[in-house]
Amino acid sequence: MKDHSKIQLSLFEMDLVNNAGCILTKNGIIQKAKQLLLGLQEKQQVYLQLQSSSISAEVLRPSAKISKGENYHGLPYLILDFPRFFEHKDIFAIRTMFWWGNFFSITLHLSGNYKIMFAQKIIACYELLAETGFFICVHEEQWQHHFENDNYIQVSKWNKDDFEYMINTGSFIKLANKISLRQWEDAQEILLQHFKQIIDVLTA
Repeated sequence: MKDHSKIQLSLFEMDLVNNAGCILTKNGIIQKAKQLLLGLQEKQQVYLQLQSSSISAEVLRPSAKISKGENYHGLPYLILDFPRFFEHKDIFAIRTMFWWGNFFSITLHLSGNYKIMFAQKIIACYELLAETGFFICVHEEQWQHHFENDNYIQVSKWNKDDFEYMINTGSFIKLANKISLRQWEDAQEILLQHFKQIIDVLTA
């Protein structure tokens, strides 16, 4: 049996646990990231209004949602879902993520009827997706967000035939792009540009 009375802190841990400022600073950064995502969503909505005739009404009906967590691979995160439709196996979502210590990312997530609906348009835009640095999910499980090689591979690494096979045979489609947190000041505009690229693929 472990003797829990012997749990000790390192000198670094002791300094950290006595420093309320580090947690308060972290909370402030999370709030700023949320404001960044809220501002992004407003710009996304303006762009979508110009394309609304090409996007299903049931997808546009739900309001935007920002989810917050503290433990994706041990680190805090925020996810903006807009537009979003999650019902059983039918998923249409564009998910923008802030992941502490890692990146901002934006992901098109399709499954069920929406995967069938948009698969051929995505295949037809292979060159655009490759040129603009998008990644395709290769994982069997569709709820992972990291960009390790077992989850995402750049579209440009695939030839068009293999890309088409992947789109047609998978049970879902996830296309994603990411930017460094060091690009914070430009993040909103870069993420908006990727959002526009996704919508343009779907409405081509």
